[in-house]
Amino acid sequence: MSQPQYDIIFAGGGTTACIVAGRLAAADPNLKILLIESGKHTQNISTHNQPARYYANLASGGDTFTFHVAKPSPALRNRPCIIPSGKGVGGGSSVNFLMYTRASPSDYDDWESLGNPGWGSADLIPLANKAETYGSGKSGAHGASGPIKILNVRDQSDMQTNTAKQFMAVAAVRDKERGFTDDANDFTVASINKYSPWSRYVSPETGHRSDTAHHYVYNQTHNKNLEILVHCRVKRVIFEENRAVGVEYLSHHPDNADQNSIFVARASKLVVLSGGAFGSPAILERSGIGSPDILKTCDIKQIVALPGVGENYNDHNLMLPPYQTTDDEVTLDDIFHGSDEKIKPHQERWLKDGQGLMAHNGIEAGIKIRPSQQDLEVLGPSFAQRWNEFFANHPDKPARAILVMCIATLSSYVGGNPAAPAASRHYTVCYYTEYPASLGRTHIKSTDPYTPLEVEPGFLDKEEDVAALRWAYKWSREMSRRMDAYRGEFAPDHPAFPEGSEAKCGRQDGPVPINAPDIAYTAEDDKAIDDYHRATISTTWHSLGTCAMKSREQNGVVDPRLNVYGVTGLKVADLSIAPTNVAANTYNSAIIVGERAAVIIAEDLGIKGV
Repeated sequence: MSQPQYDIIFAGGGTTACIVAGRLAAADPNLKILLIESGKHTQNISTHNQPARYYANLASGGDTFTFHVAKPSPALRNRPCIIPSGKGVGGGSSVNFLMYTRASPSDYDDWESLGNPGWGSADLIPLANKAETYGSGKSGAHGASGPIKILNVRDQSDMQTNTAKQFMAVAAVRDKERGFTDDANDFTVASINKYSPWSRYVSPETGHRSDTAHHYVYNQTHNKNLEILVHCRVKRVIFEENRAVGVEYLSHHPDNADQNSIFVARASKLVVLSGGAFGSPAILERSGIGSPDILKTCDIKQIVALPGVGENYNDHNLMLPPYQTTDDEVTLDDIFHGSDEKIKPHQERWLKDGQGLMAHNGIEAGIKIRPSQQDLEVLGPSFAQRWNEFFANHPDKPARAILVMCIATLSSYVGGNPAAPAASRHYTVCYYTEYPASLGRTHIKSTDPYTPLEVEPGFLDKEEDVAALRWAYKWSREMSRRMDAYRGEFAPDHPAFPEGSEAKCGRQDGPVPINAPDIAYTAEDDKAIDDYHRATISTTWHSLGTCAMKSREQNGVVDPRLNVYGVTGLKVADLSIAPTNVAANTYNSAIIVGERAAVIIAEDLGIKGV
């Protein structure tokens, strides 16, 4: 069987792979580049292009996700948490919530301080701007001519949902300490801990999702040297001595009659792993690079002993408590949960001019929050050490309990109870931990690339993470119950408070007065909240860190040039290289990693114009 020859092979066709491959192909159209993606093409498919389809796409268990089932954990009441990851050209950028959220500058400075020159905020912020066109392109804090388009929600006049406006209105009266900003994502300390409108990855001109597949790769279909193989999964990297020279992969394309055949593609210059926090460490382990114990268990010949492969799993812990509202409230419930008949007018409007709720994600306001002194008292002693060590001297680190979409409104029900959408319209006040103390791991169980991975995300293994979520629930609920849209909690998706508790959830006639006293929670109530979080906490789809960019002595997997330790011709370019977490939705950081990786590879190969 012939073995096709390429210059560069990407094992994975997700967010970062599209950026790196697209930048290199545009700079040197003579480069023969292959992207091997386990999912399908996403080009011009409505469930990806139409922004508001994101939740229905996820909830349907569609074919653009891999659903990783984690080992049951005592910290989660022995339930197996399910962690989806994007599968399809563009990866997570083609299926995410479209939240435009940038990290804190110190997040990247933390990366650099671990021995990674070129990975600090001074180097990475210009790359973030290079990638984007923000609104009209006139904002100095953002990019003005990049491929990724951002719809700038500048103030309340731009907001289409009343729940976002009401959230901001309650904040103006209830929380005079924190203040407001028109841009919480300008990479400045001044924007932290302030309420802000929230922008989204949607083209203002077309209303289309702004993903990396369409803006870096699909716009280069004229370049026949840039090839994409879909429905194919990389089994392992091929080495000659210690140099990567190609990959073995399997095809599960519907048109392939022999789905058990192993194919080989060879790379003359470089193999790049871009399979994400789950895929990249799995390929390394199947290739003989990883912990000797894991390799021995799977009967894999060791090429390099790197115990850090698959370790250092980071994520954010998400909660989505729903609140009932009136039947005339503007929400995305009809698009998220409705019949084709209910969706039809929204689709027709979008097809006409790219406007309306189909061009929306339902999230328009929130806050990256640091707890006040009063909040710290509520958080309690289990959080105190974490605060003092990690946050107290870093004013741009938003107290890790919540980020915008975390303490922010999402104008729909996004839970799993089928009775909820039929009972009422809803909005959600979401929250997630931005810097969980708990870490996890992911490893292979077999050399078969289709065998599910062994995943231990580590959620809530640390008590300080539980304390942060408890505070976030109370804080967000007090905001919600003062909003005009509030008609009570959807009780099945809230803590089961004891009978007679002041905190008991249920239907209400309307909001409480803005100056009403906060709910007084008892020790039993706190236990109910903790039980609720352990029983329901989930991923925020922000997996990273499992091929960490650290020294080998620190259990690192790649060096600052993204080279895998112990071999040549092999790099990793995706969020698995992030050595520590970021206070944001991770799409923006994935874009930055992609842009930085493109520059590094271009420098290594002597390619100009990237």
